[in-house]
Amino acid sequence: MPQLSGSLRAYQGEMPQLGQRVMIDPSSVVIGRVNLGDDVSIWPLVAIRGDVNIVTIGARTNIQDGSVLHVTHQSVHNPAGNPLIIGEDVTIGHKVMLHGCAIGHRVLVGMGSILLDGALVEDEVMIGAGSLVSPGKRLESGYLYLGSPARKIRHLTDEEIGRLTYSADNYVRWKNEYLTENGLDPSR
Repeated sequence: MPQLSGSLRAYQGEMPQLGQRVMIDPSSVVIGRVNLGDDVSIWPLVAIRGDVNIVTIGARTNIQDGSVLHVTHQSVHNPAGNPLIIGEDVTIGHKVMLHGCAIGHRVLVGMGSILLDGALVEDEVMIGAGSLVSPGKRLESGYLYLGSPARKIRHLTDEEIGRLTYSADNYVRWKNEYLTENGLDPSR
């Protein structure tokens, strides 16, 4: 399976599980109960900690430079805790923080945004750069959200919805170029 040698670490005997054609930059770290779908790309300086709950990242999703992904542990006050679930064809911009939230398919999370515990982002949503999605907030499909706290701004256009998949496809292509450049076969 092609991969730049990012740091994969076990936590309590659980190692990250990787799909096909995954790229993890060598400067990134992925720990514990993390499941990465096919063609996922993890770019430089990303930290993903599936230590006290589960992280699932769907196929063709990209996690860009400097992002931090974590979860919330199970407790008396929150028996299930908050896993981190990210759908397919999602673009997570540079320096995004995701903590115990759920993100649907074909979503763009703008640079520097923060999504907190229990937040739910439906399919086909754009979140503008620097936005704060409060704990438990639901972002409805088909809209642009922006601000701190994030607010519904307007419906996405058909062109913008199309760009969500376009972005994910570009990152798969760039991931394959990086793998090839480093002597790895991106088709494996």
